Amino acid sequence: MTGTRDILDEMICFEVYNTEHAFTRLYKGMLKDMNLTYPQFLVMLLLWQEDGQIVSAIGKRLGLESNTLTPLLKRLEKAGLVTRVRDPEDERRVRVSLTSEGRALRSRVKGIETCLIEATGMDMEELRVLLGSLRKLRKNLQSAA
Repeated sequence: MTGTRDILDEMICFEVYNTEHAFTRLYKGMLKDMNLTYPQFLVMLLLWQEDGQIVSAIGKRLGLESNTLTPLLKRLEKAGLVTRVRDPEDERRVRVSLTSEGRALRSRVKGIETCLIEATGMDMEELRVLLGSLRKLRKNLQSAA
């Protein structure tokens, strides 16, 4: 395509798609030693923030359906990082809690955020503006759908 602009260069969705892949590759390398995938890492972040959450709350926060989230939680449980127990107050709900090993893993991920910020090549103000723009974009797209 000499002399013309590639059509993909004009597509915001393609840039977001490629950016997501770049983030995934970066996280994959950082999380490899912890045997976590990026979605598993997100679940762990939520549990480190507030332990003992119900599966539906985790799914809602991450935008994941139960058919995606349940196998992910089973793998975390098999790895000894979480437990899944039926809520005694409502047997329909499953509560996910960190094990001592899951809590201890938190100290191993402390440097990830710093590495990610450095990898972006952006300062904190640029990242705040970008985050705000992405949230607005997502909200608008969800409303349009």
